[in-house]
Amino acid sequence: MTSTIPPITLDVLRAALALPNFDVIAARMRMAPSVRPFQRLEREGKAKQSAVLMLTYPHPPSPDLHLVLIQRAEGHGAHSGQISFPGGRQEAGETPIETALRETDEEVGANGADILGQFESLYVPPSDFEIHPVIGYTPLRPEWKPHAAEVAAILEAPLSVLLDDSLKGHEPFVRGEITFEKHYYLICGQQVWGATAILLSELERRLRAVLAE
Repeated sequence: MTSTIPPITLDVLRAALALPNFDVIAARMRMAPSVRPFQRLEREGKAKQSAVLMLTYPHPPSPDLHLVLIQRAEGHGAHSGQISFPGGRQEAGETPIETALRETDEEVGANGADILGQFESLYVPPSDFEIHPVIGYTPLRPEWKPHAAEVAAILEAPLSVLLDDSLKGHEPFVRGEITFEKHYYLICGQQVWGATAILLSELERRLRAVLAE
């Protein structure tokens, strides 16, 4: 990181979420796998609905807001073992915000958050889920209580890591008979890719736009 990058504060984050005429697709494509479709094609019925919470909070003595990610436990579907945001399937009658808050409480013990906004939904082909990303903030760092059956580890990272190009990479990845280019962030020593990296890419490009003003 360079010393010229100012701390990413709550005010910076709010401004990033409020940008007018922001090109969401271009921002997301920067970290999308090379074969990544952004629409649901040639499938019957409707995609399953889910929501995630992109939860931010202060983490003194760091001047940056931090973001929490989880490593999912092995044996839990198409995304087991991967790094993701807290979240899960939407229950009947729930809004995306209600789902994101409930799942985050269940998975990591963070009870409640101020809602700063929502991103456009993102379709995930391997699991046939439509994810609704919710951005939240809590003024105190939560006391984590990970659900042992669902969460293998909790990762905490300053938002400024998204602006560090030395912590990005790409490599070939094989899934079945398909080989594609996997783009990832290196966060807490873990490769963060797929849908999570796509949403982080949107957040990164929003932050860069505000800091460049």
